[in-house]
Amino acid sequence: MTIRNIQASGDAYTVGRMIGEAMADTVQQVAVHNEEFMVTEQRWSGSDYLDQLIAASRQTVPQYVRELEGMADGMGIAFERAFLWNCRGDLRWPDDISPSLAAGLSDGCTTLIIPANGDQPATIAHNEDGSADNHDHCFWVTAKPDNGPGFESFLYPGMMAGHAMAANDAGIVQTINNIRVHDLKPGIPRHLICRAILDCTTMDEALTWLQREDRAGGFHHNLGSAKEGRLVSVEAPASGFSAKEISSRPSAHANHLIFDELKDIPQEISKSSSVRQPRADELLKQGALDDGGATRILFEALPEHEILREPDDSGDDYGKTLGTGIFEMNEDSLTISIHDGPKNRDVYTNQIAF
Repeated sequence: MTIRNIQASGDAYTVGRMIGEAMADTVQQVAVHNEEFMVTEQRWSGSDYLDQLIAASRQTVPQYVRELEGMADGMGIAFERAFLWNCRGDLRWPDDISPSLAAGLSDGCTTLIIPANGDQPATIAHNEDGSADNHDHCFWVTAKPDNGPGFESFLYPGMMAGHAMAANDAGIVQTINNIRVHDLKPGIPRHLICRAILDCTTMDEALTWLQREDRAGGFHHNLGSAKEGRLVSVEAPASGFSAKEISSRPSAHANHLIFDELKDIPQEISKSSSVRQPRADELLKQGALDDGGATRILFEALPEHEILREPDDSGDDYGKTLGTGIFEMNEDSLTISIHDGPKNRDVYTNQIAF
């Protein structure tokens, strides 16, 4: 995997414009040909529902709309098109879509939240799973906006920062697990909520965003605050919110609601998620972290127990692990290591000092 680095700074529009210009070629060569994006545009472009999402965003988070406007101009595409790509998970889809599109909309990811233990720092470890079309076509952005803390983030072509794996200069870490919950409604798209969390400086500030009742959709958020020594696992569908402080035992999460308060909300659970969740839980109970650390779990690729994902046309799992992020948190620093599987480690590393 080659992760191309992007540097951006300035006001919201300029940050977006610099990001957009850096990924423009990839967007034109890859993203516009992606089935998920093409079908999304065919079904939703010009729709009243999209207009409602845009209106809600302009009213409540205009700074992130402005950043996306800069991205659109930099990529050389219309703003509505860029916005639509960034809210496709907030849209209601019929049952008769293709299996590959359904799998794309249920993009995976497996995350471990690991409390500090002796000399081992608190850690959030994350497999970013998505369309295999994006392998070798993703980015890592380091941004210094005029307003808000600097941040770093994994980026898909055409997508805003924050919805995969990211961290900021205030010591906030966020990784995301997709969920497919049937409670979508007009409101602030979930990708813009993810971007807002990168501007937070405390855990409580981040949690406030996830408790808003005007969210269009939702994710599972893995949050860390290095300075505060807090780790929180948050399930935040549009219709609910449940947060669990992780302070003693490690926790794993795949791609469906599992907390008692929310697990009965109607949702779709892919075969992959139904396998990865219990397997990660089992490995944690077996002490796998003591036998190789987080990658011992996230790199497991055994048949029938696959956590490190490869496309499989025989089932409903078309996803591929595009990168693995390890975020180690201390009170005065945050260390980031990005791997492309067990054979290509440390494709990106950095340490943020506070």
